[in-house]
Amino acid sequence: MRIFPIIVAASLLATQAPIAAWAAAQPPSKPVAASFYTGKWYEIARTPNAGQRDCEAPTTEFKSKSADGFAVHQVCHKGSAGGAAKTFDTTGKIIGGSQNTRFTMSFLGGLKKQEYWVLDCADDRSWAIMATPGGNYFWLLSRQAVMSPAAKARALERVKALGYAKLEYPQQPAA
Repeated sequence: MRIFPIIVAASLLATQAPIAAWAAAQPPSKPVAASFYTGKWYEIARTPNAGQRDCEAPTTEFKSKSADGFAVHQVCHKGSAGGAAKTFDTTGKIIGGSQNTRFTMSFLGGLKKQEYWVLDCADDRSWAIMATPGGNYFWLLSRQAVMSPAAKARALERVKALGYAKLEYPQQPAA
């Protein structure tokens, strides 16, 4: 997401080897509400990746198009939360039978598709952990640009339990 988030497309196309990865991909832990794929998500933390270098205040906004399809609008600000905005628009589709935990996004006019997994989310759906199936890339997303310290601590504890130790924290606008 030169995302959740967030400009993921660039990270998918990055040639740099992943910096942090799981020994094996862990499957999503629980079903996800379809409402996950509507509204704006703010990227709170991620694995470092060349595609998102210098990307601050990244967001991903989902807009439902059908029962299993959605439009994606990602914004990344270069250099600082107030820097020049770069945008990216694409489409996505929920993978059938996945309880809404797995989806694909298309890039380069549909020439490339990437699968993503929603590994976990808060019971109140205020934050979510998203990753690529191989575990090479992850994003902690929040419905708020700035998470409460307690919620952020709980989410980061879960991120680390999933095996992600090397994190970076993009700037977000002040609350």
